[in-house]
Amino acid sequence: MGAPPGRVRVLLYLRADDADVPAVTEAYHRISKDLAGTPGLRGNELLREVTDPGAFAVLSEWENLAAFTSWESGSAHRGTTSPLRRYQDSERPSPFALFEVAAEY
Repeated sequence: MGAPPGRVRVLLYLRADDADVPAVTEAYHRISKDLAGTPGLRGNELLREVTDPGAFAVLSEWENLAAFTSWESGSAHRGTTSPLRRYQDSERPSPFALFEVAAEY
C-alpha cells in the first residue's frame, strides 16, 4: 500500500537529567497546545526511550515538506518551541531529522 505523496515526519531529539523529566513533559504539552491548528501539522507524540529514560524524541507528522518549512521559517516558530530548546540532544550532529514517508502498510 503506498503512502500519500509528500507526508513528512520530523524527529526532534531531546535529553534530560532525571530532575528535568517533568519539565520536558510539561513543555511538550504546552507547545502542543500552542501548535494546535497549525496549518499542515497532522499531530505529534512525545517518545521516551525505554533503555535510556533521559532520552526523548518528539515525532511530528506534517502534510508535506512545504507545510513544515513554512511553519519553521515563520516568526512564531522560535518562540513557540523555545521551552524545549535547552533539552535538545547536543551529542547528535543535528538535534532533528526529517523523514519523508516512502511506503507504508
